Amino acid sequence: MKRIFITLGCLTGSWMWAQTNDSIPKQEVIELEQTVISGQYSNQSIKKSIYEVRVITEEMIERQAGNNLADVLNQTLNMTIIPSSSTGKSSVSMFGLDGQYFKILVDNIPLVNDEGLGSNTDLTQINLDDIQQIEIVEGAMGVDYGANAVAGIINVITKSGGKNLLNIRASVQEETIGSEYNWKNKGRHVQSLKIGHRISDRLYTELNFSRNDFRGYFNDKLGKEHAENDNKRGYDWLPKIQNSTKALIQYKHDNYRLFYKFEYFDEEVKRYSESVDMNHHNPTNTVRPIGSDAEFTTTRLYHHLNASGRLRNLFNYDVSLSYQEQKKKAKTYRYNILLDEAFDIKKDDFENRKVYYSKGLISNFINKNELIDFQFGYEINQVEGFASPISGDYRPQISNKLGTYDVFGSTEINLNKRFSLRPGARVMFSDQFDTQLVASLSARYDLGNDWEARAIVGTAPRLPNFDEMFSYFVDSNHNLQGNKDLKPEDGWSAFLHLKKRLNINELKNEQKFSVWTINLKDKIDLVEINATPLEYSYRNIGKYNTHGITYNTQFFWGNLQANAGISYTGVKQVFDKKVENASSKDDYLYTLQVNASASYQIPSTKTTFSVFYKFNGKEEQYVLRVKDNKKSYLKGVKDSFSWMDASIRQSFFHRKMDITVGARNLFDVTRVNNSTQADGAHTASNSSILLGYGRSFFVKLVYHLNFN
Repeated sequence: MKRIFITLGCLTGSWMWAQTNDSIPKQEVIELEQTVISGQYSNQSIKKSIYEVRVITEEMIERQAGNNLADVLNQTLNMTIIPSSSTGKSSVSMFGLDGQYFKILVDNIPLVNDEGLGSNTDLTQINLDDIQQIEIVEGAMGVDYGANAVAGIINVITKSGGKNLLNIRASVQEETIGSEYNWKNKGRHVQSLKIGHRISDRLYTELNFSRNDFRGYFNDKLGKEHAENDNKRGYDWLPKIQNSTKALIQYKHDNYRLFYKFEYFDEEVKRYSESVDMNHHNPTNTVRPIGSDAEFTTTRLYHHLNASGRLRNLFNYDVSLSYQEQKKKAKTYRYNILLDEAFDIKKDDFENRKVYYSKGLISNFINKNELIDFQFGYEINQVEGFASPISGDYRPQISNKLGTYDVFGSTEINLNKRFSLRPGARVMFSDQFDTQLVASLSARYDLGNDWEARAIVGTAPRLPNFDEMFSYFVDSNHNLQGNKDLKPEDGWSAFLHLKKRLNINELKNEQKFSVWTINLKDKIDLVEINATPLEYSYRNIGKYNTHGITYNTQFFWGNLQANAGISYTGVKQVFDKKVENASSKDDYLYTLQVNASASYQIPSTKTTFSVFYKFNGKEEQYVLRVKDNKKSYLKGVKDSFSWMDASIRQSFFHRKMDITVGARNLFDVTRVNNSTQADGAHTASNSSILLGYGRSFFVKLVYHLNFN
């Protein structure tokens, strides 16, 4: 079977030279002028949006056979996926900044996670089965979306209804993990089922269930049952199982819409100790090997109630209420390997977050006025819970609260048919921090001859998270404490985008050139505050700047779609010498990224061939090193690597069934050298990082059944 997959994958190398006069069916084309939601007063086309918005469509997700957000963003320019084989999580950096400087939302609602709300989200926990599109807005979005959005937002837009009386969608996906696969304990096994029912012209309900069973990556490890103390027990990449149940009920009227969305998500991650206690039994001269293992279970409840419409021809409104709760529990135990028995079992709460959230908008006060429009809104969120215990000693935690209460407004002014401005401001009140003022100015200018320019300059603070404020890890060997006196980081950014559209007969082309800069001060870092005894805490100690340029082009020609882009990013970090007591470097370090993708459909058979490529250049970073009690900043390096995926998609029975086969990580990336990790409070820097589990192959079968 593997040979069949390799043969199919290699076919993608030839279609790029094919040409045809037949067009791709309308539902398969990635339109250049799509409707977007993020940051808009009302849904409108990308061309009219004052913000620069990148869209990843449902069709693009299907071509990649993406199951979660990490699968899709892995090929996106100016983003780097950061997986963790030891926790099973995947985070993402954007424009050289980690996940604390942009927000990930679902239908404009920030999602609760281990770190707080909307930031540092685990991408593997966002399922893509019911996704309409993913919108990426580049630039400071602090006015529209509050703190932690200086680099932009990623907004996952879910589907909101169906036209058929009954709609059923079922899918099954089987995938190898590197070369590892069987039905029992290897590979990745994914199933999903969606049932939608249009009760009447106005009332619609939907139920969605999905299961993602990742059996772990053995590599040179020998799994749970290995009973020798040779560091071969367990997995290189931890196994985990995710289940998600979603429900939707929606009512549409002529002037308003009501919907309620619910999700229950659970995840189980298992960790097995590498070392084995051989447990010699002297009377019988035998051994009873024992491992020290743990299971981490995460459950998340998500409620979202929304009302939107137009009130008496006075203004549009959009109000959301959300309650979310995420709990993480740890079960630690000792495991008798030969007898398959667990003992000394301890169960503890690991993390807990409760979120009360509401956001309301009113806009379009002057109906059908093309000159000026206004938007006013509020956003309230309160996060309750406790910080994750870094030590792994899961003693009862002290609950804390962190809330913000914001009001904001903006106005969009169309000075003429070509030139638009949107100034805006937000005031952020908090029970932990001083009042923050956020401001932005966006502009769009139609230069004529299908040239467009967009710019956005704005601010957005980064609020300290739960770990930074409330962590407490003190024992005989460690002293690491949070800092309730931390202040928000100040951040501002400026983005300029220049876009050109070209239409010549069947050829449609779009080119975009972007430049940006993002600047932070009072950056929060973990620092040593006392050498003897050794103590660490979080402090506002540094500055961080990033700038870069991006060029991207995409074109459609008959049945061929293609995209290519290049990005060059520079990062500079400066630390307070008085706090760190070490000399820091202040020059820019640069990273190159290149991506390309293409898709071709054979008109007669409707077979679609796709290929995706991304080059992630060498990353350099000055990191703190401690030697003989002396601290200094030295340059660390993470080696470059390339990632390539390919797929073939075929529809049958008048598009009632789709089969996608393909391969991920064709260059067989596993570990890359990495010395960019600073020496931590009780950890040394790593010499390599596990980024992938090698070349893998997949088959996905989707079945659609509709009744009118």
